[in-house]
Amino acid sequence: MDTSDLPAAVAEYLSENRTELFEFTETIVGYDTQNPPGRTVDIVEWVETTLEESALSVERFEVDPEKPNLIATLPGQTDRTLCFNGHLDTVPFDEGDWSYEPLGERDGERLYGRGTTDMKGAVAAMLQVALAYARTETEPPVTLQFAFVSDEETGGDAGLTTLLETTEFDPDACVVGETTSRNGRYSISVADRGNIWLTLEASGTAAHGSRPMIGENAIDRLTTAVEQLRNEFGQRELSVDSAMDEIIGESVDFYEPEAGAEATRTLYRYPTINLGIIEGGTAINTVPASACARVDIRLTAGVDTRDALSGIRNCLAGMDGIEITDISWTRGSYEPLGSPIVEASARAADHVVDDQVYRRSGTGGGDAKVLRHEGIPTVEFGFGTQTAHGTDEYTTTEALVRNAISYGTLPVLYEQFTSTDG
Repeated sequence: MDTSDLPAAVAEYLSENRTELFEFTETIVGYDTQNPPGRTVDIVEWVETTLEESALSVERFEVDPEKPNLIATLPGQTDRTLCFNGHLDTVPFDEGDWSYEPLGERDGERLYGRGTTDMKGAVAAMLQVALAYARTETEPPVTLQFAFVSDEETGGDAGLTTLLETTEFDPDACVVGETTSRNGRYSISVADRGNIWLTLEASGTAAHGSRPMIGENAIDRLTTAVEQLRNEFGQRELSVDSAMDEIIGESVDFYEPEAGAEATRTLYRYPTINLGIIEGGTAINTVPASACARVDIRLTAGVDTRDALSGIRNCLAGMDGIEITDISWTRGSYEPLGSPIVEASARAADHVVDDQVYRRSGTGGGDAKVLRHEGIPTVEFGFGTQTAHGTDEYTTTEALVRNAISYGTLPVLYEQFTSTDG
């Protein structure tokens, strides 16, 4: 691993204290922060205590005492601010399904537990980077912020939304420590997709199941509507901002080994439509008079969501007994290739891996989308495994070290690319 762009004292600290990094990860994973309920107050108190260094100022912000947020700040040589963001909550787990302890168990070079790769391992690396700069009295080239937040996994407003709405949180750039490596391929995520969530309701006419011809089957109407949505709206090529073309190209190259080039290209050039929930009927021998479906539609960043909604409505217009009763949506977002945070993150990843680092779009979206829509240049960047949200989730000691070295290097590279860009 190349540490040539790390300040010498920071490089030495990270090299000599790898055990500390692994212990941080085990400690953080040991806190049960499943969301729901998403209680993170105990882990926040531990992080707060760990960051008690004279060089660091630490503040807590909360609207829900059970879900506090923490910002640690280390002044730099300029007032330009680079933020590292990590969430402390995790998705739930069923202990009975696990072969390892869900709250942390080490087996050789693997650390198992809920959140190890999503994203408590990255949080541990951020903590160690903060301490490496603070304890060695190394002034970073830019001011560093470390924002540890709650309530990300359920999209709640007690986490990052609280910081944005109730504080002056406004860094010049942000790195979210989501794992962006998988199956031996490495990347940073510079874009995410928008989504439209629809509730479709179908009405029909009840009848006895032995005489379906005298009724109107609401489930049949509903599935017909979903198929029409797939076959008409789902087959319309999206009007994507040309700035996304190169990002889509690298995204296709990244996902091709597991999904195929054509399938991945379609993923970004056309809407994806998933029928997630369908409900209807009261008995097997009754023609159902009502039915309901919830549909998840995803759109590439740069697509006009209003045009997409209009296309959906036109597609379903005139269908008997079909009504859209609820719509929620978000816009996709992207950070242009060539921006300082994109190029600095890609270069930082190059320092710790020998293979290509792709600059790609994610298929979903999280806190990075929120930050970009607030005008904060943001990427997702972290090493881990493809086991996020899965049974026996784990990370590796190598991934943890890669995170610490690349995050420690980022302030230097970000300042270089910002100065060049300016």
